Amino acid sequence: MNLKENFIKYCFITGITVLLFGCVNPFAPKLDENAGNTENLISDQSDVEGVFRNFQYAYTFSDTLIYGQLLSPDFTFIYRDYEKGIDVSWGREEEMKVSDGLFENTQRLDLVWNKILATTEDSTNIVRSFNLTITFNPTDIVFVDGRVNLDLKKNENGKWKITRWVDESNF
Repeated sequence: MNLKENFIKYCFITGITVLLFGCVNPFAPKLDENAGNTENLISDQSDVEGVFRNFQYAYTFSDTLIYGQLLSPDFTFIYRDYEKGIDVSWGREEEMKVSDGLFENTQRLDLVWNKILATTEDSTNIVRSFNLTITFNPTDIVFVDGRVNLDLKKNENGKWKITRWVDESNF
């Protein structure tokens, strides 16, 4: 083969290679379209278990958007301040601020829902135990065990919302 034939052959092979693989970068593989699919992780809250699934998702991923969708506009949070010997409560707006602060100031939140301890027949009140591990940093980890006592109601769209949360934890 002469130089001209080798050049033409080289150009042909290079051209075919560029056509076949020109848009493929082995160091930047195709985006996995299913990796960000949260369809199975997030519920539409049409059932009570979906509320607990979304609650766990919101804590795991520090997602205030999903967390906010759990709370009714007339939401009330109540906990016992054992040092002062009084019950303290606040509404939805304060709850969102407190939760955002928790999400922003922790490295990790691990929420495990345990069994339902009590429920009304229509599921409008549920008492459920939980374990929460709060990791602020590797040397500052807090373990909270307790129960939530939740009042729930369906909104006009048929989605369950938390109207009242009485914290019955050891924290």
